[in-house]
Amino acid sequence: MAMNQTENSHGMLLWLVAVGFFMQTLDATIVNTALPAMAQSLGESPLRMQSVIIAYSLAMATLIPASGWIADRFGTRRVYLGALSLFTIGSLLCAYAPSLSWLTAARAIQGAGGAMLMPVGRLSVLRAFPREKFLPAMAFVAVPGLIGPLLGPTLGGWLVEFASWHWIFLINIPIGVLGGFAAMALMPDFRADIVERFDLAGYVLLAASMVMISLALDGMADMRMRQAIVLVLIIFGLVCLAAYWLRAVRHPAPLFPLNLFKVNSFSVGAIGNLFSRIGSSSMPFMIPLLLQVNLGYSAFHAGMMMIPVAIGGMLVKRIAAPLVKSAGYRKVLIANTLLMGTLMASFALFSESMPLWLRILQLGVFGAINSLQFSAMNAVTLKDLPAPLASSGNSLHSMIQMLSMSLGVAAAGGLLAAFSTVLDTSPAGSALPAFQASFVCMGLITACSAWVFWQLPPDAGPGAASGTAHDAELA
Repeated sequence: MAMNQTENSHGMLLWLVAVGFFMQTLDATIVNTALPAMAQSLGESPLRMQSVIIAYSLAMATLIPASGWIADRFGTRRVYLGALSLFTIGSLLCAYAPSLSWLTAARAIQGAGGAMLMPVGRLSVLRAFPREKFLPAMAFVAVPGLIGPLLGPTLGGWLVEFASWHWIFLINIPIGVLGGFAAMALMPDFRADIVERFDLAGYVLLAASMVMISLALDGMADMRMRQAIVLVLIIFGLVCLAAYWLRAVRHPAPLFPLNLFKVNSFSVGAIGNLFSRIGSSSMPFMIPLLLQVNLGYSAFHAGMMMIPVAIGGMLVKRIAAPLVKSAGYRKVLIANTLLMGTLMASFALFSESMPLWLRILQLGVFGAINSLQFSAMNAVTLKDLPAPLASSGNSLHSMIQMLSMSLGVAAAGGLLAAFSTVLDTSPAGSALPAFQASFVCMGLITACSAWVFWQLPPDAGPGAASGTAHDAELA
């Protein structure tokens, strides 16, 4: 009887963590198709709404490195409840935002709560489940996290079409409240017996660097931000990053040990993740915006057009592991990165005269290539890390993923703003040339990152050391 009760409580814990992960990932993409409607409601240009996405992903990127220490210090139950509360309050503030500045700040609060949901949930599962059951448990939790970004654009478009954009955030309120009651009953209160001293100075330097560089890129899209301020932000961001690196060299317990970068596959994978994801992270922002602003799609139909991306991504999962096992990480990542960059640039061909079936095919192929890229990059980044570095390496990897989303949307917004000024020569003021040039530039950025994966050794494949965990990562 006791064993059955333990299994039931473990099962409910998995559902609780899975729902939290779903909420976090859903809200990363659900606003993409709603940006034009939000812009109209708030009196803003649709091409200047990227800060709504950047604030969420940047807040997550800056708080993920501290999530493990906070959970160890204050306990998983208290931190998870706090994260849910912050996410719910942020959602409520987003729904009643009277201006873009308010909405951006509220999205940052929402992202701060979301940043804690998955790391703390993962830590609870790690400590609640025996080692032999941890991988199946995490596989169960990961599924809703994969569904969230796929469902987000379509659900966001549907809510805008049949209700209003405010409901994108209001639907989180009952889920957050119910999740809070469930967390009080089901979330175990794990905490570390000995909490190591947190590298606060290193954290502040790293967080400041990420925020300043992201704000500088976002500032390029805002013509009201003077060029001098953008330049100062970039310089100070790079100075903070250099200061963190120099401090980490001599610090006995830095936030992220530099020994991580002595592992070739991790250093190549982490840098490749950052630069190749900048391009891919901009696509869920740019494609729905182009479809609505220039091709006359409604929010719902623009969201529906993202379904082929999701289907392509799911279909390629079956062949990802066999392909990497037969060809090796190096060949797959070099070829796939070049192909992904080419596909991104090909979205410049989107026009009113383009047949619908060709658009759907193009989006489906992109989804498949993008999914293969993520699977291979995730696995190669983590596969060779020794046990003492696995936790910090995984945390840094998660931070890079969210940072690249912020940088990608900021870069795309900056390019759209710049090209809309330079290329807009039509009488009607069409933004299509700006979108076309931006797609080509983001494709080139992605294709150039193939050089990073060139640094992998020629025989870099899963091999015997990869094991079941990395096969699962690819699957």
